Amino acid sequence: MKIMAVDFGDSRTGLAVCDKSEFLASPAGVIEEKNFDRCIEKVAAAAKEHGAEEVVVGHPKNMNGTIGERAQKCELFAEKLSELVGVPVKLWDERSTTVSAHYYLNQTNTRGKKRKAVVDAVAATIILESYLGFRKNSV
Repeated sequence: MKIMAVDFGDSRTGLAVCDKSEFLASPAGVIEEKNFDRCIEKVAAAAKEHGAEEVVVGHPKNMNGTIGERAQKCELFAEKLSELVGVPVKLWDERSTTVSAHYYLNQTNTRGKKRKAVVDAVAATIILESYLGFRKNSV
């Protein structure tokens, strides 16, 4: 199944997609949009463009598992996105994915403007890899 992951942000939203075999997750770009509703529309268009059969939205719970303001905004994002895409939209725990993305980019010596441009797509890829691992191990 082709799955798209979303790392929603107030200014930049990262996207990642996997192949139909769910083996390889790859960054699919960053949407630079500050308007909430326009961002949802752009993500929905990207999901259709990539042929996504399911969308996974990162859910940034607090480290103690509680739901904060940011997680609530992602819940609303996922709810509104599901109305547009016509495929299942799921929330997936994304605690520390941006930290992991920065660590990965440090290891690859990605700096400056290039780093800013890709960190959200890398975070979305990490979210998708985590979700794919769960699916693989739960079947």
